[in-house]
Amino acid sequence: MTRETVPAVESAMSVPRWRSLLFVPAHVPRFVEMAHERGADGVILDLEDSVPQDQKGESRRQLSASVAKVGRKGTSLLVRVNRGLRDLAADLDAAVIAGVDALVLPKTDSAEWVSEIANAVSEFERERNLALGRIRFLAQIETPAALQRLAAIASAHPRMVAMALGPEDFSASVGGAPEFDLLLAPNLAVLFAARAAGLLPLGFIGSIGEFSDTDKLREAAAHARRLGFAGALAIHPTQVAIFNEAFSPSAQELEWARGVVAAENHAANRGLSAFSLNGKMVDPPVVRRAHEILALAGSN
Repeated sequence: MTRETVPAVESAMSVPRWRSLLFVPAHVPRFVEMAHERGADGVILDLEDSVPQDQKGESRRQLSASVAKVGRKGTSLLVRVNRGLRDLAADLDAAVIAGVDALVLPKTDSAEWVSEIANAVSEFERERNLALGRIRFLAQIETPAALQRLAAIASAHPRMVAMALGPEDFSASVGGAPEFDLLLAPNLAVLFAARAAGLLPLGFIGSIGEFSDTDKLREAAAHARRLGFAGALAIHPTQVAIFNEAFSPSAQELEWARGVVAAENHAANRGLSAFSLNGKMVDPPVVRRAHEILALAGSN
């Protein structure tokens, strides 16, 4: 198989800030109409699991109008396509349009599959005079087999921008329940593979379906950020504000980061790359973390 390359000018796009990505069933007009008001960094118009088979066709026909509605306030717009070939072909035909920022690829299990989809998307982009390579990919990892190929999947194509474990599907595929002990190792595997490839790692250690216990969800999201995750996928609007807060630097973190950067500048004037601050040693990895925190907050 020949891997298609995307022109560097199009593939070198910046990594988005997706603290929260909210799933919205594409076949429910009232959900689509209100999606842009939910405060999520991105909205995923879902053509897959949440849409009954007999309503997928109408969801595709309405997709262009739905994209326009959801993108009114500049929210990132993603579309989750189906895995089956016939539905996937119809989904790509409907979804590769202006206004769509990324496709969510469910049950991704190989680099070859990602490349095949990327080639098809490029064909549609050329035919429709769309910017080549602008539509990115978020791969959902939902089977044990995919865990063995994470590095290849993460680097399969320049369109790849993010990876996330699908906790419910993954747990079902191994005959287990979506509990912490089962989900910790695969989530960390996705995190490491995504970071190694320069992608956004999304997720938290738990079931995506648990949204009523907000204290538990807030704790899980805060834990995920401490592990290194950048954001999470939400299936209910109540999860959005929790994720936005959890995956943003706190006031205490910002104060610490500003102090480190100020001390770094002072140390550099003295020719030092490592220095002491408030009784703790600060070296380049700590300084890098401080700069990353400030970057997340939009500071310099």
